[in-house]
Amino acid sequence: MSDAATAPVPAVPDPGPGRRKTRVALLFGGRSGEHAISASTASGVLRAIDRDKYDVVPVGITREGRWVVAADSPERWQISEGRLPEVTADSGAEVVLSLTQGERTLRVLEPGQVPALLGEVDVVFPLLHGPFGEDGTIQGLLELADVHYVGAGVLASAVGMDKHYMKLILAGHGLPVGPYTVVRPGDWERHQGACLATIETLGLPVFVKPARAGSSLGITRVDDLADLAAAIDAAREHDPKVIIEAAIAGREIECAVLGGRAGGPPRASLPGEILVDHDAHDFYDFEAKYLDEAHVKLACPADLPDHVIEEVRRIAVRTFEAVGAEGLSRVDVFVTPDDQVVVNEINTMPGFTPFSMYPRMWEASGIDYPQLVDELIQLALERPTGLR
Repeated sequence: MSDAATAPVPAVPDPGPGRRKTRVALLFGGRSGEHAISASTASGVLRAIDRDKYDVVPVGITREGRWVVAADSPERWQISEGRLPEVTADSGAEVVLSLTQGERTLRVLEPGQVPALLGEVDVVFPLLHGPFGEDGTIQGLLELADVHYVGAGVLASAVGMDKHYMKLILAGHGLPVGPYTVVRPGDWERHQGACLATIETLGLPVFVKPARAGSSLGITRVDDLADLAAAIDAAREHDPKVIIEAAIAGREIECAVLGGRAGGPPRASLPGEILVDHDAHDFYDFEAKYLDEAHVKLACPADLPDHVIEEVRRIAVRTFEAVGAEGLSRVDVFVTPDDQVVVNEINTMPGFTPFSMYPRMWEASGIDYPQLVDELIQLALERPTGLR
């Protein structure tokens, strides 16, 4: 593991004279509560991608699910002074992706006009967070279109999105996970007493979360069981299935994982640590992540003993492999006072703005943001389509 973080990025041959550049479709926005975060991620990629090597086709997805030609403008899609960007139906003409195997084209639809060819797509970079994008749904669509795309496949994406099944798979691979219970749709109404009894065995505090959401949306720390019903209601605003996790005493550490090239093993970055001003935030919630940088410090590399750093990296790679991830993932763990590493979760499409932990950890490990964007695209192009 010691050489994984600093492994060189393989050079990509120049396409040569007369050959067009690789065309990359950036998908962002989407139907989840993380719509604005996805747009912000697109802003960072649009600014960093190598225009000498790639033609870029930005495609925004509205909250209603319409695909539109989006502005090729990093400023348009960034979070600025608390303003959250939004893809709307009037952002551009509607786009469809051809599902004819091998065609891999985007076409523009204008009312009353013959569909216009936007261009052949070589690879799709789905910068989508949360349900209907990070959960295997968009990956399934791209598989049907037989198109190369960045990131995890259908099953790994679905498992990574659903914290319930994620924990089952990780535990099945012998990875350490914390105590938890799940409240499925209808359980709270039909079996509230049994649910409460199970939750009480976790002790207090607990964290109540939507099972299939990210960016800390709908998460509540509960220190009194009297507040549990309200916390479950808040989580169910985002997902009818709710997971309740016991609090784990320890430091919150993250590690970035990057797929290996040419059949090589996955690579783990140096780990980072999120330091939250707990006078301002009870935990690393949505506001702390995206709107209140003054009260959050991101330390990378984390101040940990060497043997703990290596264990975090080893566990991160094992987690990546356990769910069958590809391309990129961020693995979040707790390091307990006795230096035990407990997996919290894996994110198969982590926050990817230049200021997010995933690229910052790689920058500290020797791969800067533009290189990282390029490496992810090349990993996607190298991977065969279909079953693998």
